[in-house]
Amino acid sequence: MILTDSVPVSGVRRTADGYLVAEARVARTGIQDYLGTEVDPDNQHGLRDKPIVRVYRPESSVFHKDAMQSYAYRPMTNGHPGGDGVNSQNWKDLAIGQTGGDVVRDGQFVKVPLVLMDAKAIADFDAGKRELSMGYGAEVVFQDGTTDDGEHYDCYLGPMKMNHLSLEHRARGGEQLRIGDNKQPTPKGGHDMADSLRTVIVDGLSVQTTDQGAQAIDKLTKQLADAGVNIKTLTDAHAAALASKDADLAKRDAEIDSLKAKQLSDADIDKRVTARADLISKAKSIADADYTGKTDADIRKAVVVAKLGDAAVAGKADAYIDARFEILVEDAAKNPANDPFRQHMIHQDSKPGENPAEAARAKMLADFNSTQPAK
Repeated sequence: MILTDSVPVSGVRRTADGYLVAEARVARTGIQDYLGTEVDPDNQHGLRDKPIVRVYRPESSVFHKDAMQSYAYRPMTNGHPGGDGVNSQNWKDLAIGQTGGDVVRDGQFVKVPLVLMDAKAIADFDAGKRELSMGYGAEVVFQDGTTDDGEHYDCYLGPMKMNHLSLEHRARGGEQLRIGDNKQPTPKGGHDMADSLRTVIVDGLSVQTTDQGAQAIDKLTKQLADAGVNIKTLTDAHAAALASKDADLAKRDAEIDSLKAKQLSDADIDKRVTARADLISKAKSIADADYTGKTDADIRKAVVVAKLGDAAVAGKADAYIDARFEILVEDAAKNPANDPFRQHMIHQDSKPGENPAEAARAKMLADFNSTQPAK
């Protein structure tokens, strides 16, 4: 994890080559404030959403032997780079200078020499960009406690390992970490806050706040934007679900309308029964058989087969079979004495005064109605 820190610079001078040479305090002991997202980005310790996390750096962290060695010959950058900091792959693109090797303890601080070698970075320094922020790695021990001075902290650091030193506008550590060369004295009784504040735009309004406050505002603004995206996503999903249900309802309505259209009226049923009875009557006049459950086409085919044999219908279309059936009907009409259905109707056991043909038609009508769905 690469964290950032800020420190002051003193003893600035220029070389004949135009470089800027100085000494800087690059680390100190004590407590400094960080955003929860910096210290616990994955929220494994419940600190990610905490606006300010107090991180303690004991002497064992700042002045550890390995830590002191890491402060020497570190690259300098103009603003903190993203990702994992500076390495051999990106050094050429990011470095604007470096720290020296004469690392010393200065009270509760660590002081190192440095040199700015990039013209743009030196121009930024001259324009007022004069604070330094250290990018470093360290083990974060997530255990709260209290310092010897009675200050509470949320976690503390193991030995620090410096990665780079960045030129910045604002220091995390506050006024004491500002470059002191051109610092004007604070009026007696006053509070010089201008150099420790920055201006941010919140909903179209200019607001002055500290660097930590600006970072907190940026975080909250992002959370609000993310919430807006989430709401839109949910709204779109809800609208899509409603549209899908509306489509299903429309499909079912169409199916219902189709079923209603297919339902037969009483008049249609009468026509169907009459036509069916007429067809069966014709069929029986040619070949007396049981045609119950057969379709009209099946009845015509059965009659042709009964009269002419299977060869008469083999491979023939329905239109051909219908035509052959009608020819057989015409032939039967010319010779009614040979109509087996007629003979059957004449010889059947019937009640006196009852019309056998009308009785057969009535029975067929009743059978047909019993197969129709109830309305």
